[in-house]
Amino acid sequence: MAIGHRELAEQLRADIQRGTYPPDSTLPKQDELAAEYGVNVKTVRQAVGLLAAEGLVTPVRRRGTVVRARPPMKRLGIERYAKSKWKFGGVVAFAADREASGRDWKPTDQTQTVSMTEADETTAGALEIPIGAPVYARARLVKDAGSPTHTLTSYYRPEDVEGTPLVDPEPGPAGRGGGFQVLTLQGLEPHHMRESFFARMPTPEETHTLELPPGEPVVVLHRTTFTEDGRPVESALGVHRASRFTWTYEFNIPD
Repeated sequence: MAIGHRELAEQLRADIQRGTYPPDSTLPKQDELAAEYGVNVKTVRQAVGLLAAEGLVTPVRRRGTVVRARPPMKRLGIERYAKSKWKFGGVVAFAADREASGRDWKPTDQTQTVSMTEADETTAGALEIPIGAPVYARARLVKDAGSPTHTLTSYYRPEDVEGTPLVDPEPGPAGRGGGFQVLTLQGLEPHHMRESFFARMPTPEETHTLELPPGEPVVVLHRTTFTEDGRPVESALGVHRASRFTWTYEFNIPD
């Protein structure tokens, strides 16, 4: 009795997981798989479609069905914001992640666009300003070895950052120590922050910008940064390729 596409997908999935088809290798052609398993090409196509939806493989034109590499990069939690890195060491947050993962990095791995826009409900709530109030949006696209890993857009009150490197569209971090160092020099030193994140499927624009293969979700991060006296000085929205990061947090357990 011939197997169905779900059973075939299960067998191929097991082969991928045990390393028979290692990352960045190509599965046999669909007609070859059909002959090997005694099924028709339609069954193979459906099985491969299931694997693609799971994010295990990606159809690549002129190459075939490629097993996706999963090189997770450590995305540090509390440690990535340590003052020893940006205030005294000149290492910005995305670079801290790269160093913790043993990856090389350069300032131009981060491109950016700066614009004046109106605060939406989320940004206004975070910065404690009216909806529609003007804010600077500093949008960055971050890459690792030429491949996009995430976007991050920070929003600021104009009076906090006017005339600073944070509104300079030059690619790369906003000077040594990045944005947190700039805020510190403005008398708005970051002291604590609140982060929340969740996973969802990407929008068409995110799929294009992050060069996402079919089936890969994104992890969305909302961050609000405060001074010691509780004044919010940054509201940030990050959209991360789910397959590119592992999220690591280490902290003392509260009493």
